[in-house]
Amino acid sequence: MTHKGFEHEIGRAVVVGGGSGMGLAIADALLAAGAEVTIVGRSPERLADAVRELGDGKLNAIAADVADEEQVRRIFDTVGVVDHVVTTAGDTTGTYGPIKDFDFPNGRGFVETKLIGSMLLAKHADITPGGSLTFTSGIAAYRPSPGGAMVAAVNAALEGLARALAVELGPTRVNVVSPGWVRTGIWDRMTWDDKDERLQAMAERLPVGHLGLPEDIAQAVLSLLRNQFVTGTVLHVDGGHRLV
Repeated sequence: MTHKGFEHEIGRAVVVGGGSGMGLAIADALLAAGAEVTIVGRSPERLADAVRELGDGKLNAIAADVADEEQVRRIFDTVGVVDHVVTTAGDTTGTYGPIKDFDFPNGRGFVETKLIGSMLLAKHADITPGGSLTFTSGIAAYRPSPGGAMVAAVNAALEGLARALAVELGPTRVNVVSPGWVRTGIWDRMTWDDKDERLQAMAERLPVGHLGLPEDIAQAVLSLLRNQFVTGTVLHVDGGHRLV
């Protein structure tokens, strides 16, 4: 006998950070699953590129900064009731540096977009009963690097936030996807002379023997959106990084 929960249609979804990287891959996977998708990001140009890449079938785009409450309110005034909200947004400007020398005014944007922005989405999103809210944390919460205190702290805080909101907002389901090292455009911007060698060394550290792809994260997100019996959970998509 097939349980009706496994036939759950995704319906209408908002993907914050959907203009590039993992967010773009998530939006693409949602569209392929038949969902109506709204992508949100700060850059109108990047959103326009994403719309051209993904096609304009069931896809809409809204330029907004989720660190600003009025702009978050405007997103959901525009889209109305949705079934799922996913966010990958995070301003990484100035996020790395030794704590003794850390430039907090420059690095505070990561807290505002990734943590406070997630809370604002939870506050203003009108999600159907049984729908979901999915955050994106990361391996830094478990394997922090020197100079990475800000990233580690925010990622860990998101996981605690999800557990609290799962209790408070039920039957809306609140979960977290925690990626490991994923080949997104951020690596292309690195100026290392030995970038290829470094990335290969990173891949060889992982039990799976390779870095992740944005599509890996997208499929993990879809599994959380479809499974109506999962909430307050962190889904690790890290190639076994936590184990080594």
